[in-house]
Amino acid sequence: MPNHSKTEGAVETTLSPGPPWIYPPRADARFTIALYADLECPHCKAYFPALKAWIDRHPQVVLHWRHLPLAFHEPVATELAVMAECAGTVGGPDAFWNSVTWIFEHTQGDGRGLPGETTLPGMTPALLECLDGSATIETVRTQARQAAQDGIDATPTLKMSDKNTGKEMVLSGVVEGDALLSALDLLAAGDDLGTSPSTELPAGVAGKPR
Repeated sequence: MPNHSKTEGAVETTLSPGPPWIYPPRADARFTIALYADLECPHCKAYFPALKAWIDRHPQVVLHWRHLPLAFHEPVATELAVMAECAGTVGGPDAFWNSVTWIFEHTQGDGRGLPGETTLPGMTPALLECLDGSATIETVRTQARQAAQDGIDATPTLKMSDKNTGKEMVLSGVVEGDALLSALDLLAAGDDLGTSPSTELPAGVAGKPR
């Protein structure tokens, strides 16, 4: 009979239901990309679907969402972040990611918010209660404070990490797929499964392992 007991010293990997919200729920993914984003940021709006599609094509990678409402998009940026957080709190991870997609598709951006009387679909009493509470806005503010402590003050920003090597890399702006793959190679350098340390990021992409 097989022995299903845990190997001594092994690390058990579990996924939190959020926050931070994780896409998709791959507990065995080696790499994490934390996306620091503002739901009123036009660049984030354009980049998010492309990044999400890239994640779908690379099973070793998961996406973590980090709220970073920018001061010049307030108060709408925080209001929309709270809306997405409450959707996730009430409906779970799929509801969170669906709400982010919906908000980006409908917001006018640059602090102008949703047009007219537009409201998030599925506005239940539980969701309305969450929107009226204070816990969710504190989640958003905590993530923004953590970003500031890490020196991240612009969106979109990516913080990539490799759980095998422990290396991290921060990339600013819209990073295309080839540059993301090069960054993963750099993070993996020195590991048995990694590539040569000579791998470089494409021109114009700033970042280095740390």
